[in-house]
Amino acid sequence: MLKCRVMLFFHKNILLISTLLCLYSCSKNINIVDVGDGFSRNSINTVKFRNQAITTHKKHQFISYYDDESFLVLAKRKLNTSKWENHKTQFKGNTKDAHNSISIAIDGNGFLHVSWDHHNTKLRYAKSLEPLSLELGEELVMIGSLEDKVTYPEFYNLPNGNLLFFYRSGESGRGNLVVNTYSLSTKKWTQLHDNLIDGENERNAYTQTFVDKRGVIHISWVWRETWDVETNHDLCYARSKDGGLTWEKSTGEKYSLPITLNTAEYAWKIPQKSNLINQTSMTIDDNGNPFIVNYWNDDLEIPQFQFVYLDNGVWKLKNTGFRESKFYLGGGGTKSIPISRPSIFVESLKDDRLVFVLFRDEERENKISLAYTSLRNNLWKVIDLTEETYGKWEPNYDVSLWNSKKQLHIFLQNVNQIDSEGSTNSKPTKVKVLEVKKINQITN
Repeated sequence: MLKCRVMLFFHKNILLISTLLCLYSCSKNINIVDVGDGFSRNSINTVKFRNQAITTHKKHQFISYYDDESFLVLAKRKLNTSKWENHKTQFKGNTKDAHNSISIAIDGNGFLHVSWDHHNTKLRYAKSLEPLSLELGEELVMIGSLEDKVTYPEFYNLPNGNLLFFYRSGESGRGNLVVNTYSLSTKKWTQLHDNLIDGENERNAYTQTFVDKRGVIHISWVWRETWDVETNHDLCYARSKDGGLTWEKSTGEKYSLPITLNTAEYAWKIPQKSNLINQTSMTIDDNGNPFIVNYWNDDLEIPQFQFVYLDNGVWKLKNTGFRESKFYLGGGGTKSIPISRPSIFVESLKDDRLVFVLFRDEERENKISLAYTSLRNNLWKVIDLTEETYGKWEPNYDVSLWNSKKQLHIFLQNVNQIDSEGSTNSKPTKVKVLEVKKINQITN
């Protein structure tokens, strides 16, 4: 009995020492920088489908958010400094609806492009007056067609400096995906597709997109049959190797456009009423293999973070499996959910890949958490990147900075969210950037 107690004492202390060492390592390699005061009565500044909330162009980093008066605020700084230049623009958004988020991008000439304030409403788009400037000109028409019922505007950078702009035209359960492209040479937008993914007036696709270093555009999505989130189902995939003009499956088979329910490639079949969420995250490894993260029920009906990835031409599934509590996902509007939608990023090694999942979970007191594993062993570890809690935050990180320098910078704000577009009376909270200096030192 004495020997058992000694061994138990030993193991408990080893675990405590290991935890303390991990926390010490995290604290040494994490820095949090204040940007400004942001609207916090709902989650509009931190919803997952903001692409992009924070981005880097050469030596400057840019960020956007709504302040407490619903003004669109832009900010920038030089990398490796903590002083932000903040600019309250002349534009406001309807912050009562958390769908109406802000998306930004910097084109290859350094001009800032901004789109904001949409939920089945008229396109709102503006461009900076000068390169690297925070001063926006007047609102502009982008194309002039299919711009009256816009939702989920998202900018993406192409390696040649041009831009892509994705948005849903139509409504939840009945919408199509529109794709525009911006040319540096002409300084004009053109429409590549007025209906890339066709909901056939019976459903719509909720997408996530990633552009790899070769310029290949990868897109994945779940279908939704109605306004009700419980009708989300299945995980689909397409890619384009010519800037978005033509599209193919992972096998190289060309799509006949538009893509529909019956012609889509199904990376993984997931039935309705599986607690499958929409608009999450995807990334690509160095060999061009897509990794798509989401959450849905495991065999015990516990929603788990899971990812589907392509390996030697075969779609495979990994389940993180560390969550313990159940919840039900259903209804419309912006939901108040115990966990955030996840972000995923990958670091390629010589003969393996490290997979990282960034998230928030009430099981971990709504701290900013990072789960990671080697793809080869699938042994998951989870660490908290903050001691503070962040309400209903969802992850947005600087994808361009991670891709170019493997530096992780995360948009932070403590926000609230009442179910189905509710709002609280909370005071503004600090918008921040969490900087992980060397990710390998907090995950070893």
